[in-house]
Amino acid sequence: MRGRGYLAFFVGICLTAWTCYFVMEEQQKLQIRAGFQRDTEKVARDTQTRLQIYADSLHGMKGMYAINDHISRQQFHRFVNALKIEKRYPGYQALQFVRMVPEDGLPAFVEGVRREGYPEFHVHPASRRPLHYIIEYTEPMKGNENAFGLNLAALPPHLKALELGRDSGEIVATERITLAQDASGEPGFVARAPVYRNGEPLETTAQRREALVGFVAIVFRVNALMREVIDPALLEHLHVRIEDGGFQGGKAPPPGTDTLLFDSDGKVETHQQRADAVPGLSGQTVLPVGQRNWIIKFEGRSGARYGRSQLPVVLIGIAGVIISALIAALLVTNRRESDARHGLESSLKELERQKSQAEQARNDLSRVVATLKQAQTNLQTSEKMASLGALVAGVAHELNTPIGNSLLTATALGDMVRDFERRLKDDGGLKRSALEALLTDGRKACDIMASSLTRAADLITSFKQVAVDQASGQRRRFRLDEVLHDTLATYAAQLRRASCTVTVDVPADLVFDSYPGSLSQVLSNLIGNALLHGFDGRESGVLTISARREGRDLVVLQMKDNGIGMTDVVLHKIFDPFFTTKMGQGGSGLGMNIVYNIVTGVLKGTIRVESVPATGTSVLLVLPLSPAQEEQTAQA
Repeated sequence: MRGRGYLAFFVGICLTAWTCYFVMEEQQKLQIRAGFQRDTEKVARDTQTRLQIYADSLHGMKGMYAINDHISRQQFHRFVNALKIEKRYPGYQALQFVRMVPEDGLPAFVEGVRREGYPEFHVHPASRRPLHYIIEYTEPMKGNENAFGLNLAALPPHLKALELGRDSGEIVATERITLAQDASGEPGFVARAPVYRNGEPLETTAQRREALVGFVAIVFRVNALMREVIDPALLEHLHVRIEDGGFQGGKAPPPGTDTLLFDSDGKVETHQQRADAVPGLSGQTVLPVGQRNWIIKFEGRSGARYGRSQLPVVLIGIAGVIISALIAALLVTNRRESDARHGLESSLKELERQKSQAEQARNDLSRVVATLKQAQTNLQTSEKMASLGALVAGVAHELNTPIGNSLLTATALGDMVRDFERRLKDDGGLKRSALEALLTDGRKACDIMASSLTRAADLITSFKQVAVDQASGQRRRFRLDEVLHDTLATYAAQLRRASCTVTVDVPADLVFDSYPGSLSQVLSNLIGNALLHGFDGRESGVLTISARREGRDLVVLQMKDNGIGMTDVVLHKIFDPFFTTKMGQGGSGLGMNIVYNIVTGVLKGTIRVESVPATGTSVLLVLPLSPAQEEQTAQA
């Protein structure tokens, strides 16, 4: 009898442990993972936002040189002070201007700097090479004296980034470096943007090399930058590690000390032992920074933020232990055989009841989980239906005007015909003036209806293109330059009316095995957007179209204008259906949405839009020469 009591106690403990484990697992799935995902997305988003702000400051410095490429040291000093970056967005080490100096002009350059009030100025480290890249201006000077006169051409990590920025014309970041002006040895990096001589052509790599003046740069200490981005209280529960993943499109270096940019474990100022990592609570994201990839890795730490609620588990455990102990005690304390048999039967019934209750509790928990999942599905469905409602409302609003105009004009035309018929019957004669008036009004009415119905038909066609069928269109081999020139020919009259100059730099050897009709539609929409939005209010403009092969199977196609540009709000919503800044003025808001669907769905490529207000817009397409064909059944 004692053995049966122990067995009943063991079974009860096992059921209690299983129930506690089930509750803990459900908490892990429904609460902890969602909180960890929100925290990691916030850190990545805040880091990208802060780096974008510094990139905008770098573009501002570049814009100063676009006005005058002979900026003096005093002018550079006043411009940097006016930015007040150290108060608004701290975390940087210095702002610099790097001058490109040929070997034969090095003595004159050194002598010119010394005459500006720096008699001890010298270029270091000394080296002989065709071109030197020397730090001429650095702000603030205090604390950055070691960087003044530094020859970056003698430092391979810097030289590689400088040459890439010179040839591409874009902002380029260095790999992890130790700053010359930072004695602590903390990891740092430098973001630089090339500066070219004003008025020089910059369409090809050779032209950009010939026109290069130097670089504007922002120097960062990564630890100082991330301390401004990440909430210190969050680092007690979240381990953040940033590693350099190398240049985009290149081979990533193996992780190690040379690639480690930031480790939150090394900067949290506490003497307490760190909490253990939560199993399964980890992730990573890739952040583009100056044509390089930063790999941000996250790991959750046990504690209040990512810990489980212990109250339900404790209550279930206590109840299970008490019930199991009572059952075991009841079996053990019965001495007589009849009482023992009765106690055994009662214990078995109680055990069965407890088992039933445990099963019922498991079923209740399963129903709760199913309810939560159904609620999540309902929320997703509600959001989709709200988006669909907005889409239908946008279509109805756009179609209402042309169809209403057509209906009104048709009604008026019918009234004019009936009035003419009445006058013909009553008067018995027909005046020439009345007939001419009827013909004139009828012609105007027909023109209005034709224009309105054409507008409605075009809008319906555009609406159909929002969900482009990836299997539609004819696939064949074609040359990119031929398709581009055919598309430009259809816009020749509009381009002449807008006084728009088009510059094309597309090699003749770019042969695609793809969908020329879809590509032509993308080009037509982009050219139309430039004419309608980019050059709005301007008497003339310049549209530059260039293409280059990248690797063996990809082509980079860029369309750039010098129009009015876009704000960050417009740039963020540019691919949304029915979003337009010309609502009621000829814009349907479907053009860029169609472009995105065709590029990503039919042509299997990517699209990126960059714009600065009052400067212009650049659209970058990365397209495969031969997109993979998918099975028709999968398309259906």
